[in-house]
Amino acid sequence: MTFDSSKYPLLSLIDKPEQLRQLPHDKLVPLSDELREYLLNSVSQSSGHLASGLGTVELTVALHYVYNTPVDRLIWDVGHQAYPHKILTGRKDKMHTIRQKDGLHPFPYRGESEYDTFSVGHSSTSISAALGMSLAAKKEGKDRKVVAVIGDGAMTAGMAFEAMNHAGNLDSDMLVILNDNEMSISEPVGALNNYFARILSGSFYSNIREGSKKILSGVPPVKELASRMEEHIKGMVIPGTFFEELGFNYIGPIDGHDVTMLTDTLRNMRNLKGPQLLHVRTKKGKGYKPAEADPIGYHGVPKFDPSTTSLPKSQPSAPTFSQVFGDWLCDMAATDDKLVAITPAMREGSGMVRFSKEFPDKYFDVAIAEQHAVTLAAGFACEGLKPIVAIYSSFLQRAYDQLIHDVALQNLSVLFAIDRAGIVGADGETHHGAYDLSFMRCIPNMIIMAPSNTNECRQMLYTGYHLDGPVAVRYPRGTAGDMKVASQMTKLALGKANTIKTGKKIAILSFGTLLDNAKSVADELNATLVDMRFIKPLDTCLLTALSEDHELFVTLEDNAIMGGAGSAVNEYVQTNKLDVKTLNLGIPDEFIKHGTQQEMNKVMGLDSQGILASIKNW
Repeated sequence: MTFDSSKYPLLSLIDKPEQLRQLPHDKLVPLSDELREYLLNSVSQSSGHLASGLGTVELTVALHYVYNTPVDRLIWDVGHQAYPHKILTGRKDKMHTIRQKDGLHPFPYRGESEYDTFSVGHSSTSISAALGMSLAAKKEGKDRKVVAVIGDGAMTAGMAFEAMNHAGNLDSDMLVILNDNEMSISEPVGALNNYFARILSGSFYSNIREGSKKILSGVPPVKELASRMEEHIKGMVIPGTFFEELGFNYIGPIDGHDVTMLTDTLRNMRNLKGPQLLHVRTKKGKGYKPAEADPIGYHGVPKFDPSTTSLPKSQPSAPTFSQVFGDWLCDMAATDDKLVAITPAMREGSGMVRFSKEFPDKYFDVAIAEQHAVTLAAGFACEGLKPIVAIYSSFLQRAYDQLIHDVALQNLSVLFAIDRAGIVGADGETHHGAYDLSFMRCIPNMIIMAPSNTNECRQMLYTGYHLDGPVAVRYPRGTAGDMKVASQMTKLALGKANTIKTGKKIAILSFGTLLDNAKSVADELNATLVDMRFIKPLDTCLLTALSEDHELFVTLEDNAIMGGAGSAVNEYVQTNKLDVKTLNLGIPDEFIKHGTQQEMNKVMGLDSQGILASIKNW
């Protein structure tokens, strides 16, 4: 898609924010209209994140109009909302390449533009980064301003409050903009989001007051104290008081789609001293009625026709790993009342929509709070329940301490259903699940499995659910294998691999879904092919047996080579002095860019041709 300047006369004048700041104030409304139209037309032809950006059009225009970017620092939390920012900062001609191999990065990325002051992908980092930048400016005596834009969903993470708690105690001239659209990716959950929506404003007071009267009746001194505190309790839930208590000067909420009000307010706030918070109310999907009506469905979209009222339906295909997990979860919940399932705000992505509706009393969405999700599961396990944590591989990284100390150290029976393992595709390096085998394998008590196909995934989940101690089943985005998913569930033998083909000299040991890529290689080389299934414990009996009549072990995994499954094989070979060489194939020691899974596997040499070439070169 080429940029048609005749359709966007004002937007065509802007290749960088300096040009935006030269426009008369009365041109900001029509410019915002053009920006929204171009965003819709661009994303509909390229695919990508849509609803979030539609909701931040006026805010983006106002920020770049008032602030002297890039001298003034602008940090976007998560990055789904930053497409209008990319368009206004010299990248509108390349928007058709976003999320594609060698195209624009899906999120703000420091290596792409000087206007992207902080690379992001996961939520709730913006306030910490902004505080660091603000303090650095003060230390260096530089008169630059720093603004962090964070969504109400991202504000549920503890990291955001850790940063605000720190900032409120410092003389830091920074602005936090709370982009409150009552959404994160999925519908928001938790008292904090309800607070932002002011749902608590009525019932909260009365429930506390009436409940306290019953509890404290007959205890006059305590009752009198509670009565004196009532006004303070009311004050704590008035919008803004919460942030004022953290040391921020609170202003708002204001209409986030009134670009005139936004620019006037930002001008007034730009030179205020100390930490500031501007509460902006926006609508996700603003200006495009289908996205306004279904902001979750239009969060990330395929190519579509904006003139229609619905997104194109995907063609029926084999079930994805996420769907297989969701179906298994429902099947297990129907037979075991001890089961509970936890997600950190990824109900749709993890395949839990059906489960959340059929078993609401067993379903716990903890919002964007991965650390809490894992320790909540530990608490459930302590009381004899059977918790399952459904979490993306790259999100589990944020709860590593809890995985070690709160689950594994106590040897608690928690099942981790780890989605988006390996290469995820268009979301790129912030979302690739490249490290989970490495960071889990070194933890005592962990059992780790990697299915080669969706049916095996179902059986592994069933197996892991019935094992004692922490268990991880990690699987990629999408589907794999042509085996039908069996309704019957069977426990797999712990630590036992499955030999697919017996050959000579070379044994290809595959961990996970790259097994399909190895089949033609095994045939061409007459090599033994093994679906290893278990990363921990390894099938050491099989490794010992194979070493007696094979010269080379080729390990294959969609995880970092360093510390991964291949490293586990190397350690066993070396420790037991097996007379066999090893070749480890997997994700190299670098951050992998965005592109389709197939494209990135080819780049890394993990497609069939690449695997064959690596073995022959060896």
